[in-house]
Amino acid sequence: MAREETLVIVKPDAVRRGLIGEVIGRIERKGLVIDEMRQLRIERDLAERHYEEHREKPFYAELVDFITGGEVVVARVSGEQAVSVVRALMGPTDPAAAPPGTIRGDFGTVITENLVHGSDSPESAKRELDLFF
Repeated sequence: MAREETLVIVKPDAVRRGLIGEVIGRIERKGLVIDEMRQLRIERDLAERHYEEHREKPFYAELVDFITGGEVVVARVSGEQAVSVVRALMGPTDPAAAPPGTIRGDFGTVITENLVHGSDSPESAKRELDLFF
């Protein structure tokens, strides 16, 4: 097994709904470690760099507007297979398809406001962590 680091962002909808503790608690109860964590409002230029791979997609502007629309919590999370473990905890992007027991399955309602971000690969995690920490 490989020890990894990943980025987790508790998005504005989850912060507004008071779900920071729920999200972070699930990560910790799974056995992962929160190495660094802070609350902030993401500036537009940082959001654009974070979502760079989606720049040409029709939903890019909506992604940037949403993530910059309120406070978020960013966390550096580490542990065995941290990337895939966090992805499993989150559930599929579409909350309607996310099974109960996942963050999105238990608390999500709309695909465009899906509560949490987690890096999708160790390579993405490195790039994203370098942006935020």
